[in-house]
Amino acid sequence: MNRKIELLAPGGDIDSIKAAIVAGADAVYCGLDRFNARNRAANISFDNLPGILRLAHKNNCKVYLTLNIIIVESEITAFVGLLNKLINTTIDGVIVQDLGVFYLISNYFKSLIIHGSTQLTTHNDGQIKFFNKLNVTRINLSRELNIREIKALTAVAHQNNIQTEVFVHGSYCLSFSGICYMSSVHGGNSGNRGRCSQPCRDQYLTTSEGKDYPLNLKDNSAYSDLEELVDAGVDSLKIEGRIKKSDYVYTVVNSWKKRLYSFYYQKQSHNDNSDLYKVFNRDFSNSFLKGDIHKDMFIDSPRDHSVKHLSEINNYTSDSKSEEDEIELYEEKEAIKRTVENKIKQLSIAKIPLIISISGECGKPLEIIVKTPETSFIVLSEINLADTGTEALNYEMVFKRLKSINDTEYYINFLTLEDIQNNVYLPFKELTAIKNKVLFILNDSKAIVKPIGTPVLKRKQNKAEIKPVLSVLISSQEDVYLCNETLADICFQLPDSFKNKCAELTDFFIKNKTLIPWFPTVIIGEDYSAAVEFLKKVQPKLIITDNTGIAYEAYNLGLSWIAGPFLNIVNSFSLICLKENFNCYGAFISNEISKTQVAGIKKPDDFNLYYSIYHPVVLMTSRQCLFHQVTGCNKDKIDNNCIQQCGKSASITNLKKEKFFIEKTKGNYHRIYNEVNYLNTDIVKDMPHLFDSFFIDLRDIKTGTKTGTDKSGIIRLFENLLNGNSDSKRELEQNIYSSTNSQYLKGI
Repeated sequence: MNRKIELLAPGGDIDSIKAAIVAGADAVYCGLDRFNARNRAANISFDNLPGILRLAHKNNCKVYLTLNIIIVESEITAFVGLLNKLINTTIDGVIVQDLGVFYLISNYFKSLIIHGSTQLTTHNDGQIKFFNKLNVTRINLSRELNIREIKALTAVAHQNNIQTEVFVHGSYCLSFSGICYMSSVHGGNSGNRGRCSQPCRDQYLTTSEGKDYPLNLKDNSAYSDLEELVDAGVDSLKIEGRIKKSDYVYTVVNSWKKRLYSFYYQKQSHNDNSDLYKVFNRDFSNSFLKGDIHKDMFIDSPRDHSVKHLSEINNYTSDSKSEEDEIELYEEKEAIKRTVENKIKQLSIAKIPLIISISGECGKPLEIIVKTPETSFIVLSEINLADTGTEALNYEMVFKRLKSINDTEYYINFLTLEDIQNNVYLPFKELTAIKNKVLFILNDSKAIVKPIGTPVLKRKQNKAEIKPVLSVLISSQEDVYLCNETLADICFQLPDSFKNKCAELTDFFIKNKTLIPWFPTVIIGEDYSAAVEFLKKVQPKLIITDNTGIAYEAYNLGLSWIAGPFLNIVNSFSLICLKENFNCYGAFISNEISKTQVAGIKKPDDFNLYYSIYHPVVLMTSRQCLFHQVTGCNKDKIDNNCIQQCGKSASITNLKKEKFFIEKTKGNYHRIYNEVNYLNTDIVKDMPHLFDSFFIDLRDIKTGTKTGTDKSGIIRLFENLLNGNSDSKRELEQNIYSSTNSQYLKGI
């Protein structure tokens, strides 16, 4: 086979990056100490990056930088400053989640190669096409997909000149990535900001099934599935683990490199995965990839499984033998650490020293001799030195003009002006031009890109006051009567699984043309195809979607669409991205951000803004069955009928006595909800002229929040709030009790 699959390794710190390189990784992905989705990793400083790039490229290893968090408005200037630096490095790609970041890079930093993060929850054809319009060259597919789905999506990606990347080893997330808010709501540690505190790994009060860790999944390992991944056309095999140490990275990369070598060159399977059990693991599963979503994917302990695995394979009959082998495993782990330490200490990311000698006399060009440990070259000024000017050439002035060389993989070790005539002058801009010539030669003849300032969003001065309207979400056809009892816009939540309901829902919406269809976050395979067919047949005047694939289809069909709250919009450039690239009608601002963070957002002209002020809080959405470990299920695995027919609810409680509601409704995936609903009446008064509509969710979702009136009554209370009724806030709090608005207070 001529095509080679990339082996992509994690690099949470410098030693892990070195370990990945010596183990044979084709690429590493790593984050800086800001703007990446693994803040718990040690990460690297920008000063380290040039040396890392030099070391990696010398060893035929690419480096991708993770910039995969959502960026709030106050951070945009600092982020643009970082991009100004990155554009002049040899970075091989940047990994992105935030739509505003896509917009900035696509429009102002076009030479940077963009990869789509796993946080984008990519799982259907339309999403591939959506991100193709944003100049993405590679997309990381959702971990929950099976090999058939991966193969189909990869074919679509390749048709659109996009590569696909699949996680093959490391931690599974129980929730679809990018739409898990459990850590964010409980503690303010947003997974979309790289601060996930992993509450899914926590201990809970023992469930009726006798489980203490009911949300804890085994680790992912596709070690035995290489042939299927090759056949699917996947371009990159990604190892998870940026918070893991160098010995872990080396061991896993080395094991996978052996696996790939045997496949490519020995034409045989190398299925010895024993080394993978010698480093941290929670036992392994490939059930998502196989499409066999089974209860055996869970394990009732988040701790290292390596010792337990040893006892399982050896089937010990005596404690002494078990203890003896456990000591042997520990010693082997320590030996691995020493081996890795010895290998990586040979590698250096130190910058390359430069000796710069400057000479010249009046009436002649300035001459700069640059020496590296391997070569030397001369650069001449295009303007002759003069005997008059602003400031005579001296060490301090020249070093100030050249010091940005130190931001590259080189540094000025020695600078001398001994051979220059006294009191000679050269314009500052000519010194800058000389510096750029030096950098051009040092950077393999790649021109230096001038820095830009933070782009200014041009907006008309619209002084007309906005009178926000109310929007209401329902999900039961029995609630359609509300259309006749209010002037509020009524939205109808469509199910995750669409294929068996498409004809029925099409007829329903054709008969109820005032209803606004609301599309869910996850729509996979045939359900996605059915949803597209629905759009074509119904041709709704307006839709709301939490799925970028449906957004693309609406744009393609010329339908007006609104970006839902789960698209995580937190800055003005995301709004501009949606409007300019996809003719978006409006967008919800994320409920993750605070009052101050919301207030910084600038609304584009001819664009509507929405905000949800009352809703049950979805903490996670999972393709796995959440009842296996909680209340039990008479099926060992999810089959074709589970999504369509299962309707159950349960709850779990953590050791802090915080309760979480698990709900599975017919046609939908499993979800975990917060104990109490989100209620934020303050924003109506805080920002009276920013939002065009405030939204309330009246679906029948069981939580700990209680209401003292029916749905019509709740609508009237919120209408009173928007109309400025002085008693409305108090009446709402009396009729909706036990609620939270902590995210509005804390933000991200």
